[in-house]
Amino acid sequence: MFEYLNGKLIEKNPAYAIIDCGGVGYFVNISLNTFSALPDKESCKLFIHFIVREDAQILYGFTDVFERNVFRNLLNVSGVGASTARMILSTLTPDEVIEAIAKGDVNLLKSVKGIGLKSAQRIIIDLKGKLDVSGDESSILSFAHNSLKDEALSALVVLGFSKQVAEKGIEKALKAQPELERVEQLIKEVLKLL
Repeated sequence: MFEYLNGKLIEKNPAYAIIDCGGVGYFVNISLNTFSALPDKESCKLFIHFIVREDAQILYGFTDVFERNVFRNLLNVSGVGASTARMILSTLTPDEVIEAIAKGDVNLLKSVKGIGLKSAQRIIIDLKGKLDVSGDESSILSFAHNSLKDEALSALVVLGFSKQVAEKGIEKALKAQPELERVEQLIKEVLKLL
């Protein structure tokens, strides 16, 4: 629902920021990485992940899309909620998270408060296949950075397909037709395969 908030930073705290956008103050939960990158009392932009629960509507903000995508991928791991994902990104940088997953570094993930051996192993197992680590230390989540794939995946999940089945279908469709550029085309091709 929200892509980003762009406004005046009213208050910043290691756990949250309050941003005034058009006279409305938004309370946004942030990681320590985002806290460090935020300016003091100036205009700022936070990329948002919006969670709606029965009893709350919660905003999580990040200074860049990359950290938000790492956060979203962590949320896809069974047993990792928003608070745990934020704790991981407060303890480790997004690049360190990706490197730990790519190398299977259970001990680094266990160094995060609240992450035990089983949780660290589950994070590695669930996310290892989604990583594309380049050799120059600039690590990226290939699946998370591709908006075409993201949009197609969201649409397929809304249509009732499981996330894993939809991801496999998207990969097959793109391997068969790498020239696909529009979400509608990609979804049609995936539906033919499923």
